[in-house]
Amino acid sequence: MATYIGSATSRVDGRAKVTGEAKYAGEFNVPGLVHGYVVESAIPRGRIVRIDTSGALEVDGVIDVLTHRNRPPMADRDDAYKDDVAPEKGSPYRPLYNDRILFTGQPVALVLAEDWETARVAASMVKVEYQKEPHVTDLHAERSRAFAIDAPEKPRGDAEKAFASAAVRHAAEYFIPTEHHNPMELFASTAIWEDGRLTVYDKTQGVQNVQKYLCGVFKMKPDEVRVMSPHMGGGFGAGLRPQYQVVLAVLGARALKRPVRVMLTRAQMYALGYRPASIERLALGASSGGTIESMQHETIAVTSQFEEFARNDTGWGNLLYKSPNAKFAHKLVKLDLPTSCDMRAPGAATGVYALECAMDELAIALNTDPVQLRLQCYSERHQGEDVPYTSKQLRECYRQGVAEFGWNKRNPEPRSMREGSELVGWGMASGVWEALQMPATVRIVLTANGHAEVATAASDIGTGTYTIMAQVAADMLGLPIDSISVKLGDSTLPQCPLEGGSWIASSVCNAIANTAHAVRGDLLKLAKGVKDSPLAGASVDEVALTDGKIVSKRDASRAVPIASAMQAGNADRITREETNKVAEDKSHARNVHSAIFAEVKVDEELGVIRVTRVVDAVAAGRILNLKTAHSQVMGGVVWGIGMALHEETLFDQRFGRIMNANIAEYHVPVNADVHDIKVIFVEEPDETINPLGVKGLGEIGIVGVAAAIANAVYHATGKRVRDLPITLDKVVSFN
Repeated sequence: MATYIGSATSRVDGRAKVTGEAKYAGEFNVPGLVHGYVVESAIPRGRIVRIDTSGALEVDGVIDVLTHRNRPPMADRDDAYKDDVAPEKGSPYRPLYNDRILFTGQPVALVLAEDWETARVAASMVKVEYQKEPHVTDLHAERSRAFAIDAPEKPRGDAEKAFASAAVRHAAEYFIPTEHHNPMELFASTAIWEDGRLTVYDKTQGVQNVQKYLCGVFKMKPDEVRVMSPHMGGGFGAGLRPQYQVVLAVLGARALKRPVRVMLTRAQMYALGYRPASIERLALGASSGGTIESMQHETIAVTSQFEEFARNDTGWGNLLYKSPNAKFAHKLVKLDLPTSCDMRAPGAATGVYALECAMDELAIALNTDPVQLRLQCYSERHQGEDVPYTSKQLRECYRQGVAEFGWNKRNPEPRSMREGSELVGWGMASGVWEALQMPATVRIVLTANGHAEVATAASDIGTGTYTIMAQVAADMLGLPIDSISVKLGDSTLPQCPLEGGSWIASSVCNAIANTAHAVRGDLLKLAKGVKDSPLAGASVDEVALTDGKIVSKRDASRAVPIASAMQAGNADRITREETNKVAEDKSHARNVHSAIFAEVKVDEELGVIRVTRVVDAVAAGRILNLKTAHSQVMGGVVWGIGMALHEETLFDQRFGRIMNANIAEYHVPVNADVHDIKVIFVEEPDETINPLGVKGLGEIGIVGVAAAIANAVYHATGKRVRDLPITLDKVVSFN
């Protein structure tokens, strides 16, 4: 029988997606469906003085226009609006709650009509009068108002003194602009109100999070609200928190007692969360021999006026490099914007970019090869907690990356490598991310005909969760993968955490293993009831499920077919539900690691930069699916190219408005920008982290990529650009 874990298995939901059978939140059609269109605030701060909806209400097909004055009742307490990943400090945004304007693009009215086009036209006829207040949306202009939050890492030694006395010093600031997620699927919610019960199809990375949120906002009981999201066209963190359109859809459904769909436009999605702009200050002091004596990392990042969102930008150096003296600080600047939020590898994508560029600059100051410097400073233990790693094959990532890329052929002098009219640059960086695991519950229903249904409330945001769950279940139950069906994305299913942080694979798959173990125990009891059972004296740990049988591990000839065991026990199905127990264990650091090598070619006259080669060597424990894992890392690398060269949300600070709220002017990499990407999975057995030895892959692909490209651009041109994105005007001086 085939072994599925570790194979390059194609997506089990692939056919449904390419044929259109898979339905997304904005595609569930029901009789009497009403369409909502959002009217947005045109100012970033102030109050609504008056809303004139008369023009919209006169449009044929318009049913109603909801505002803060006529909406159905909502909770009036902050805790009712807190979701599972809401910042601890602050007051969550309340959609359509009152007359306060907190950011440009805030919904101020919802037009409800018989079709979407009518709602959109009528929305343009809603007239809003505002009382404007002074606003701030510029991080650089407001940095003097930054306030410190609790640092994620403890200081050690005297970093400032050690830096002052270091033989070689490097200090610089790096800037990462605001970036938006821009998933392919637009945010949408379809709310169905029937007999006091609510069913919602929502674009979300956590159906149970949205369900609890809606219960709080609308004062409903858990069994009165069901949230479903069977498929999601990309989330990247944007769908971790409930977004405002789900509240508006429910408001509309409760007001009209009809099903309502609210689908945001691409431009409207720019008023949701975003990766916060940040200023990263690094100060590294080293001995003349190339060991780090002092490490200082300070971050100043954006949050909203009403919540304090922050992630760990500064602590990643503790996981990569030895330094006896270290100091970290994280500060926030409050702006009149929506609350920033998680975006692929939050904190690491930005913090490691700055750290790895600083390491490159330190290597140049030391006249040392960048790889050699990292090996000299390599940390075998978490420097902040002084604990070992469950596994860390980063050295092997460096070795395999160097060999595959041909790094040893690199001439270290900037502007020394050419190909025709283009300057060639080679750069590298390290990557690191967390390898977390959360409690998750899985239900398995095994029927006598050899079919198993595996269910949990997880979401598949496009990463392949359906597929890896089917693979693990097939191996654990000894069934063909075609005999496994997976149910996800329904709040009524067994408990599961949000799909984020790269923890779903390890959490859910270990829960499957636990549940399959329980199923095996039940089957063994039934098998012992077979006449003259060959498994009469066996224990559950002495048998395995394979090829539709329960088999002795000691003697494969001693076996009972699953169907026979269930027939003997007069059972048509076995149902078990188990949770993976995640004990708090601070004895080890749990991380994934990578080494990224990038080649750029820069037109010397025009400054056009092409990323022509990337090698990304990743150590991430046991790889469940080589095909989907490769896609995850490759997608992260592509995003890293965008972060380095393309992505930037542009503001007109005078008006507090985004100027490029579309994917024509918000640049992301396209096919012509993406060339050769080689992904290497470094073997990394890990028996400590969890029984399956699984780590996550969703984030590690992006971490360090922008730094490797920035370092390559310096090597090609001799010009160090520290503020992203690296555009041609920053590389070439035009007279």
